[in-house]
Amino acid sequence: MNAHARDAAVALSSRDGRRASRVGAFGRVLVVIGACCFCPRIFAQTSDSPTAQESTKWTATTDLKSDDLFPERIPVRIIESHSQNGNRTLDKRSVEIRGTDGHFEPYQDIEKENLTVDASTVRTTVRTFAWDENGVKKALVQVTEEEKHIPSGDASNTVRVTYNPDVNGRLQPVQREIVETKNIGQDLEETNTTVMLSSINGGLSPAFKTRELSKRAADNSVETEKTTWLPDVNGKWQLSEIRRNTSTREAKDRRMEEIVFRSDAEGKPGQISRVVSQECESTSGETRSVVETYSIDVPGTTRDGSLHLTERKTTTESSSFNGERSTEQKVEQINPGDPGAGLRVSLLVDGRILPGPSGEQSTVTIRARDSNGNLGIVSVDTATADRLPTIQIRQTTAETPQ
Repeated sequence: MNAHARDAAVALSSRDGRRASRVGAFGRVLVVIGACCFCPRIFAQTSDSPTAQESTKWTATTDLKSDDLFPERIPVRIIESHSQNGNRTLDKRSVEIRGTDGHFEPYQDIEKENLTVDASTVRTTVRTFAWDENGVKKALVQVTEEEKHIPSGDASNTVRVTYNPDVNGRLQPVQREIVETKNIGQDLEETNTTVMLSSINGGLSPAFKTRELSKRAADNSVETEKTTWLPDVNGKWQLSEIRRNTSTREAKDRRMEEIVFRSDAEGKPGQISRVVSQECESTSGETRSVVETYSIDVPGTTRDGSLHLTERKTTTESSSFNGERSTEQKVEQINPGDPGAGLRVSLLVDGRILPGPSGEQSTVTIRARDSNGNLGIVSVDTATADRLPTIQIRQTTAETPQ
């Protein structure tokens, strides 16, 4: 499956909260579709108590099976759980791969813990574990710690540090990210980000920094400009890229445009690409989006200094009366062998999610154009997911006044 096919499959689940997971095992990449995000309902409970604490838990299991096209594909099982108790939430995600003996063996575990310290501070810790090839020993392979401060309504500060173990198993910082956001004017927000990475001389050194300005207009349109700088050999910051985005919304229709400028050999920024996205929703609830990409680089030709349409993605999503959800995506691209002929269909993705009494079943069929120019099925992914919430409500009874 090529990169466009994988991206298209992932795109199927992104808009309505469904998750797509990629799991690497024995040199293979598997795409898991259909684990639908669940927002458990908290039913109101009448009580004379002035205070109540809610504890929410749910679990979900998603199985990806092999198909007739790739019977040798390794089946994957993903088990997710969520728990919340007071100011602490814990999300766990375990990936299991079927072994040679037919039993599922652990492959990877990810734990994400959120702790609300006070009204202005939230700490997040993500731990990633990997299992050995026998599924017996689990080792910590990465830790990311984040602390976000929101001292006031118009400013925030986030520090995010990533650690990897060294050869002796001791955690060492490999990346540090500092994000500062503040309002600098009416409806104008500024975000400054600095990222530091491991240096060959030891420790962390600045790798790049960005400055993003976001302005909201009276018509609910949003304009952003993100500038990126990279250090030169002497550590001096040099302009690398500028991205300008404009987003407008009218009723159920939305239009977005992104223009990218990059510095040339002389350090002068020039436009290299333009992406235009349009989304609309019909009265029946069907949504349709079209994304067109223009670039100065056209496959099979040399640059002529102008932008040319190189790709178009059309996605349609709909729901039926019985709860079935479907997504269809068509990708059109330039044929490198005949760039002057314009766009042709290079990828078709058809996704279906059917609800059931104990979960959901999803199927994603991907058709791609081969080297001979013919469209053929390259993948059929079928997954089942259950999501069973358990909701506990603990109440504290108020003392009766004497």
